[in-house]
This record gives sequence, C-alpha cells and structure tokens, in this order.
Amino acid sequence: MRATYIYGAGDIRVINVPDPAIQQPTDAIVRVVRACICGSDLHPYHSMPVTAGGQSIGHECVGIVEDTGADVTSVNHGDLVIVPFAWCDGTCDFCREGLQTSCRHGGFWNGNGVGGGQAEAIRVPLADGTLVAAPVEEDSPLIPSLLTLSDVYGTGYHAAIKARVSPRTSVTVIGDGAVGLLAVLSARQLGAEQIILMGRHTARTDLGREFGATHVVAERGDDGIQKVRDLTGGDGTHVVIEAVGYMPAYEQAVGVVRPGGVISRVGVPQYDNAPVGFASLFGPNITLTGGPAPARAYIQTLMPGILAGQVNPGRVFDRELTLDQIPGGYKEMDSRQALKVLIRP
Repeated sequence: MRATYIYGAGDIRVINVPDPAIQQPTDAIVRVVRACICGSDLHPYHSMPVTAGGQSIGHECVGIVEDTGADVTSVNHGDLVIVPFAWCDGTCDFCREGLQTSCRHGGFWNGNGVGGGQAEAIRVPLADGTLVAAPVEEDSPLIPSLLTLSDVYGTGYHAAIKARVSPRTSVTVIGDGAVGLLAVLSARQLGAEQIILMGRHTARTDLGREFGATHVVAERGDDGIQKVRDLTGGDGTHVVIEAVGYMPAYEQAVGVVRPGGVISRVGVPQYDNAPVGFASLFGPNITLTGGPAPARAYIQTLMPGILAGQVNPGRVFDRELTLDQIPGGYKEMDSRQALKVLIRP
C-alpha cells in the first residue's frame, strides 16, 4: 500500500510499504477514507533530523473496518469508524477517568510497530477501546466534520473543558489554526458570551467569527495584550486558550489572563521553560492547565451535533488533495496558504 513517511525536515514522501495485518486478537485493520495534515505534523517537518529509513506520519483519519481480530466485539467489517489520535484499551483506570492519552496499555500512532494515518490503511491496536463507529456511509458529506473528532475538534473542546468555560467566563483564544478555531466553536457551545480570537489571517478569523468569536485582535505582543485588555475593562479574560505552542503565544497568554483566571494550553509546546513565578502566575492566582486531548473521551459528546447538522467543524478544511499530493499539502500548510489539508487516499 501507499503511506506517507518523513525522512527529515521538509522531506515528505509517499512510498510503498507492506499492507497492515492483524497481529493481535484485539487489532482491527481500517481502510482510510479520509486523513489530514495536523499543525503538529509541522513540528517534525521543521526540525526532524535526517533519518535514513524514514518514519511514518499522520494521526487523524476515518475509515472502513476491513478486518478484525478474534477478540474485537465493538466494531464490525464495513463499519465507518473514527480513529482518535491515541489508541487505548478503554478499560484501565485512566481510560475510565476519561484520560485515554495516559492509557496504561495504549500509545500513539507512528511508533512501536504501529503506522500512521496518512496512508491507505492502518492497523489499530486495542480496537474495542479506540474506535468509534459512526452511522454514515463513506460518501457522506459529514465525513470531514467527523474527521475533526479524531483530533482538532476534540482538542479545542478539551481546551475549553479544562479551563471550565461557562456562560460566566470571558475567553481569549490565541491562534487561528484549526484547533484555535474549534476552541472558539467549543467555547461558544459551552455558553461563553465574550470570545476574543487573536489571529492575523482574515479568512481564518472570519471563520472564527462564524464559529462564535465576538472580537478579533490581529495585533501581537504588547500591542495585542493592550487591545485585549481594552476590550475587557483592563482586566483580561477569565480563560485564555493557547493553541499555538510557541513561547510568544505563552507570553501573550500570561499578558491577557485575568487575575484568578485559567490558561489552557493545547498547542504542543516547543519549549521546556516558561514563566511560572510570582509575577506571572503565582501572584495573580493563575491556573495553568491543558495537555494532549483525550479525543476518544469526547467523541460521543460531540458527534451528535455533527450528525444533526447543528455544527460543521469540517469547515476548517480548505484544501483537498490525494495521498500522492501530500508533500505539496505540507508546503501549503507551512506557508499558511492552507488552513488544514484534507487527504483522500
């Protein structure tokens, strides 16, 4: 089959690899119907050292179950399933607590003999705990929105949930990528009435307004911080969702959060050290939260709104390419020509 591999910074190739096969009785084989490129895929695209054998890449997909191991009972051949970005058993204590990204027996794609989602098919370990069937056909117009449940919609929702967004909270979202825009949508769904989106790309921030942003701040740094404070009576917002992952975004979050507020980070951090001392977080009683979203925990909560046509998170996809065109998709996302690229194998 064909699969996407990364061989180093900027070096994306689509190559022939062996077809996945059942290895454990808890496995399933899923034929990928749609996949996509994630903003977090751009981190290795920028910095991965040259690797002779390459590494599979991709962690978001939906597809059709083609085969199952003897112990799989929750999905059947022919089911269209959502494949969240971490696989899990669904039964350990962390899974039962809704933290499937810390599953005692789970893991993430592209490691330990498990391939990636930017491919024609994928082996899914622990299929009963990982996969969620959706009651649609593979040609349904809902497929792009269902695909967002594998990561970006669940991640935006996770950011808002961890920050305890409610009708009583004002919210700033830093970042106009897919996660930031779906954090706006999630904050609106949870009742926030003032949602400030910090972003510079007009096409994206216009979509953010449609998703529920009440204000857009294009300025960055001190100017952006001042603009948010001007919009909030000088105080900042109760919640700041940081959906970028770079230090300037974290510093901006510290600058716009209200005393007693919450900073919820879901942008994969590209730094190890950040201000957490008296002046930044301790003195004003700021809570710092976030982390990799347990997307599996949110699928059953978020899918009904998609199936009912109440929300359309799939609007974050503004390019559709074939699998063989995926190297160009990385270039388009890296240059901000595309917001999020949908892949049709």
